[in-house]
Amino acid sequence: MKQPIRIDFVSDIACPWCAIGLSSLNLALERLSERVDAQIVVHPFELNPQMGPGGESVLDYLGKKYGRTPEQIEQTHAMIRERGASVGFEFGPRERIYNTFDAHRLLRWAGIEGKQVPLKLALLRAYHGEGKDTSDHAVLVAAAQSVGLDAQQAREVLESGRYADEVRAEEHEYQAAGIQSVPGIIFNEQYLISGGQPVETFERAILQILAGEARA
Repeated sequence: MKQPIRIDFVSDIACPWCAIGLSSLNLALERLSERVDAQIVVHPFELNPQMGPGGESVLDYLGKKYGRTPEQIEQTHAMIRERGASVGFEFGPRERIYNTFDAHRLLRWAGIEGKQVPLKLALLRAYHGEGKDTSDHAVLVAAAQSVGLDAQQAREVLESGRYADEVRAEEHEYQAAGIQSVPGIIFNEQYLISGGQPVETFERAILQILAGEARA
């Protein structure tokens, strides 16, 4: 019989390591598909909540935030592309960073509709793979439609401002719980793993958690 496990995935669409982490986690769960019945719940975290309309150049943003040179940024991007390829996520050229708050509101609605993880992956591909502006409602609606969500309902969610309070409350909840960087992956509401870990790390952790709970 499969063992149930809840996985809370705290992340931001603007975070490349979140794309790697979710892809890696999904591969681990595929390997364990005959043993584990996993429920993934996506939660919001904003790396750049003050980002204005139109976004900002990646070079300018990372240069100011981390003091990195263009050469250092390219080296990091090359490493990220390599890590992404190892777990089946293709990073494309991305020149700007955008606000992600509306995307998080849409993900909240997608969770109610049972399409949260597929939409999360679609938004990560749009942002990191295709360099699209995920603060643009047309981009968000297209992503929703691509995973089988109703385009008109998605548009209504975005235009109405719905779920804004819920998203902010969740962000505050996880920040208060000590999540300061993403992805933060919480298993069965008590075991935290941070970062875009390799597939084997997630696989081993899941088996250890379930074995420990079975003994308990």
